[in-house]
Amino acid sequence: MIRPVALFIGLRYTRARRRNHFVSFISGVSILGITIGVWALITVLSVMNGFERELRERILSVASHATVSARNGWLKDWPELAQTVSKHPEVVASAPFIYGQGLLTRANTVSGVLVRGILPAEEAKVSGILNNLISGESASLREGEWKIVLGAQLARSLGVSVGDRVTLIAPQGKISPAGLLPRMRRFEVSGVFEMDMYEYDSGIALIHLADAARLLETDGGVTGLRLSLEEIYRAPLVSQQLRQQLGGGFRLSDWTREHANFFTALKIERRVMFVILLLIIAVAAFNIVSTLVMVVTDKRADVAILRTLGLRPLQVMAVFIVQGVVIGFGGTLVGGVLGVLTALNIETLVPWVENLFGIEFFPASVYVISDFPAQLKWPDVYLISGVSFLICLAATIYPAWRASRTQPAEALRYE
Repeated sequence: MIRPVALFIGLRYTRARRRNHFVSFISGVSILGITIGVWALITVLSVMNGFERELRERILSVASHATVSARNGWLKDWPELAQTVSKHPEVVASAPFIYGQGLLTRANTVSGVLVRGILPAEEAKVSGILNNLISGESASLREGEWKIVLGAQLARSLGVSVGDRVTLIAPQGKISPAGLLPRMRRFEVSGVFEMDMYEYDSGIALIHLADAARLLETDGGVTGLRLSLEEIYRAPLVSQQLRQQLGGGFRLSDWTREHANFFTALKIERRVMFVILLLIIAVAAFNIVSTLVMVVTDKRADVAILRTLGLRPLQVMAVFIVQGVVIGFGGTLVGGVLGVLTALNIETLVPWVENLFGIEFFPASVYVISDFPAQLKWPDVYLISGVSFLICLAATIYPAWRASRTQPAEALRYE
């Protein structure tokens, strides 16, 4: 069987038991470093993907996929607009809403709040907030009964529960003989929801759409329509299509624009983490350089003999590149397998480690997400493995080039 000479000799050098045990030790450290780097990179990026997915789902359970509102003032004739928008093939459902800011008071406690007027039956089609009630019922929000549903943290800060009464002070005042007075209304707490996100649990209150219209004097108008789309990642395209269909009198937005800073920060953090962990692989690649430099020095006489037998400089380079490639491929392969296995089972491994050592990495009382959600993306695995292998390949070039420059007469002078 005919085999390439450079490949054959390179594999023989790789398998051979080295006389210099220090070289073997450095080679092992190189493989271990590459393995740990690839393993950590795949695992960390999978965890970050999982966190991003969880945060996105929790945000979209409160925020809308897309929103239609008037450019100026309140949105009039919203029922007809809802019918028009619902004809788009990618719009699943729509729901009107009224936004307003106010103050909630009880006894001596005051808290700022974002008031959202909704139709409970319609809101359930575009939002999951009413599916997260921990007490009370969503059906309790009925027109004219002045009921209110609070976030769990907001209810705790006010010290109220279902059946208690709170006073909502709206910023729009009313003119009286005594001057401009704030508009106030007493509400009965009929439900408490918990989204496990402090921003929502501490700052949102839900009331019926008609009650919000009376309190804020919208004259039958609403702030806008919340849309639920069939595919959330097509929200920018659907918003653009609806903007062209409805004309210039409406403002359309989507979740990618409303939370652009947040998701951009997550992407930047992900890229920075990728670069930081890639440095582990780069350090291991420098160990490959050290290994091959020592191997070249150790095999200098062998290289000189091969050169006298007719081995060309490029073939000499290939001999030592093969050694580096084997080290890089081995470390990348083992690290990739460990990374994939860890990412697929991290939601089981982390609780096991917590129980084993009696610690809690993310206490539920402090962090929004207390578990380790992981989402393995195969393109990430391919990218990490490919970059790792290329770094290892690049690390072999200089030592291999030095070996190819060996002069047989100089190397064999004292042999």
